[in-house]
Amino acid sequence: MRYQVANCYMGRAGLINSGGESGKDDLQQAVRTAVINKRAGGMGLILGRKAFQKPLKDGIALLNAVQDVYLDTKVTVA
Repeated sequence: MRYQVANCYMGRAGLINSGGESGKDDLQQAVRTAVINKRAGGMGLILGRKAFQKPLKDGIALLNAVQDVYLDTKVTVA
């Protein structure tokens, strides 16, 4: 991922990862991907199907968990 960030004009163009298809352990996968993305210098995560193909309560929990990763000051660039 760091090479991808470097290829985004050394971070001047933000790297946003796409989430992929919906499955049974989406919350775990989304949080893990968000941590990896943030530690590599990425800017965000696209979560369309993972969040919106779930019941409202589960989708909101997934989105909030990923937002918490990006807002957490303890998760920094590795």
